[in-house]
Amino acid sequence: MYELKVKTHFAAAHRLTMVGEKCENLHGHNWKVEVVLSGDTLDEGGVLMDFGIIKKHLKEVMHTLDHRFLNELPFFDDQTPPSSENIARYIAGELTNRISSGPATVARVSAWESDNSCATYICNE
Repeated sequence: MYELKVKTHFAAAHRLTMVGEKCENLHGHNWKVEVVLSGDTLDEGGVLMDFGIIKKHLKEVMHTLDHRFLNELPFFDDQTPPSSENIARYIAGELTNRISSGPATVARVSAWESDNSCATYICNE
């Protein structure tokens, strides 16, 4: 099994309810995102997937989040608040939709809301 990791970032605002007094106020983060793809088979060039392809698709996903008020995006609603957990799941789903063909699949996505706090979504196989 091979794994590829790509890191990126985005800045956005959100508001969470029912999680604690401080987070219920409108606030923002500079999220760091780590995406892990995995697979068993390398191509003729000896790679699981070209990093440039991963970065291109990840950049498209980041564009949907960057400098946005996340609560206003269609994916996030009262049942799916824009927590770091749900942000990681959103990124995993969007990236999976973009790279669904080929030997590499999205294994997990971590969304860091600070230098010492992150949530990871582990994709089903």
